[in-house]
Order: sequence, then C-alpha cells, then structure tokens
Amino acid sequence: MEKINKLVNKPLFMLLARSFALVLALTLIMGLLAGCDTGGGGGKKTLKVYNWGDYIDESVIDSFEKEYGIKVIYDTFATNEDMYVKIKSGGSDYDVAFPSDYMIERMIEENMLEKINLNNVPNFKYIDDKFKNLAYDPKNEYSVPYMWGTVGIIYNKTMVDEPVDSWNILWDEKYAKQIFMLDSSRDSIGITLKKLGYSLNSRNEKELEEVKNELIKQKPLVLSYMGDDIKDAMIAGQAALAVVWSGDAVFMKWENPYLEYVIPKEGSNLWFDAMVILKGSKNKEEAELFINYMCEPEIALKNTLYIGYSTPNTEAKKMLDEEILNDETAYPPEEKLKNCEVFESVQDVIKTYDRIWTEIKAN
Repeated sequence: MEKINKLVNKPLFMLLARSFALVLALTLIMGLLAGCDTGGGGGKKTLKVYNWGDYIDESVIDSFEKEYGIKVIYDTFATNEDMYVKIKSGGSDYDVAFPSDYMIERMIEENMLEKINLNNVPNFKYIDDKFKNLAYDPKNEYSVPYMWGTVGIIYNKTMVDEPVDSWNILWDEKYAKQIFMLDSSRDSIGITLKKLGYSLNSRNEKELEEVKNELIKQKPLVLSYMGDDIKDAMIAGQAALAVVWSGDAVFMKWENPYLEYVIPKEGSNLWFDAMVILKGSKNKEEAELFINYMCEPEIALKNTLYIGYSTPNTEAKKMLDEEILNDETAYPPEEKLKNCEVFESVQDVIKTYDRIWTEIKAN
C-alpha cells in the first residue's frame, strides 16, 4: 500500500507544484501589465481629456500619444453646464477640460481647478497678449486660451432676402419653423438680453422675466433647439436662420456658399475657451505637457484649420491663408465687437437662470 501511495502522490505533487508556478508567473505578468497601464514602474501613463464635441483635430491626439507615450482617454460634452455638472458630481476623474470664460471663473471660485505651472508650458509665449490677464483669470494662473469667437446669426441667402443686422429677425413670424436656436441656457438668455437692450450678464430679475416672456413668445417660431447638429442642418438648408458660434459658422460657410454670418448691431457674446487642469488630477505634469503641446504653433494651426474657430496663437495665425484672416466671421474688426460682452459668472443668481430656462423649455 505504501508503494502504491508513493506512485500516486509523486506525480500529484509535481502537478500541484507546476500549477502553483504557472499561477505565480501569470500573476507576475498581470502585475507588470497593470503597472504599464497605470504608469507604475515607469510604464505608460493615461491622461483623461474632456472637451467640446468636434473641437479638435483628432490626429493631434494620435501624434501626442506617439510622441510622449501617454495614452489619451478623450470624452466630449455639449455645454458648459453639462461639463460642470459631471465634474462637480464627482463621477469623473478627468485631468484636462476646455470650459468657457464664465465657467472658468465659477470653477476657480469653487476651488475646482489646479494652478498651472507655466514653467512647464513654455509655448504660452505664443498666446497673444490681448488674450492674457482677462477678467475670468486675471493672473493667468488657472487657464491657457484655446479658441475664441463670437455668437451671432447665420442665415441662408436663398431663404432670407432682407438685411440681417438685428436679433429681432429671430422673432419675425415670416420665418416660423425656419429658425434654429442654441440649446444652451446662457447663450439663448444672453442674446435675448442684448435684444432687449440689457447686459448679457444681467442679474436683474425683472429683466430676466422679460427675457423669459420673449423666449416663450418666440418658441412657436423655433424649429428646434440644437447643439453641434446645427452645423449639418444649416449646411443642408433645413432652416433659414440659426444662432451659432462663429467658428461653426466658418465651417458652415466653407461647406455651403449660400450661408452668411453676422454679429447683430445690439451686440453679442465675445467668448473665450481655455484649457484647465481639474482639481485633484493625478497626472498634473502630463496635463501641463498636453496643454503645452496644444500651444505648439503647428498643432494650434492644425486645430484651427480643422474646426474653423479663431486661434489666440500668434504664430499659428501668421501661417493662415489671407482668405481666412480676411474673413470677418473668424477675425472681426474691432468696430464689430464694440457692443459685445464677455460672459461673467452669475452664480449668485444661477437659480433664477435655471428656473427661467426650465420654464421656457417646458412651456
């Protein structure tokens, strides 16, 4: 019996030993792979970026990954408010985001951003001085400009045969169900404030109630409230008039020569989008590296040509064709901007803004 036990147990012991060695080897390999994914032991880092939809030449992400060996996880949002809610709720761990001026101001106030070490962003020198030290970030501590522009009206010249120079045309019953509005509370409320002769940063509840009534009155004329999909719809001739951001208007005009863009005489929004690093980022140096890369003149040029928005990068601008530089949609003269305002944070009355927008959409 003892002999039989020895004959049985020896191969069993060898089998168990080999299995244990195999499990140990697999565990070590998985540990090494995990280290590569998370950056452990000098392996590959991951950077999470949160940007507006269709707001970068995606080949730029590929070239950044190849040059620096950093994997970019790239997500998009539709409005500043959507971006803010997702980050504020704590349901994300993004490193870099691209909010607009007033939202940057709010995020600074709420301690949601890291200060940027500009020593790690030497390409900041290419940002035009007129886009530095702005009110939303007066010491350039938290943001680096990415794009800028205006909000205005794009119209189809085959459908509109009168001068377009005022926001009032968006309330003309002649164009019922031929109007697209931006599905953005701040922009739609802002242009209506300007239409009524008020500041687009109004905190006056009476003025805001007037805005609500105006937008409710306009609503039967509106074909749809839209976001990025306005571009394809206007290019296809689905409406006569639309409220759009200037960079989208540049792209639409490239695709459809019957489209034209104006900044209404009452004034509008002069806006700035910038790159920021979110509070608690575990990849701050990599985030600064990414921001610096985006400010390289050739990269900034690639992005502005792809999306149509106006660049604050002086060297990239020098490389643009004269046709683009002379297009007032992208680079309007100062006199066209004299009645324009930059959005400020209205956090002190944000509940009023939210209530008004909810009532407009529900009406």
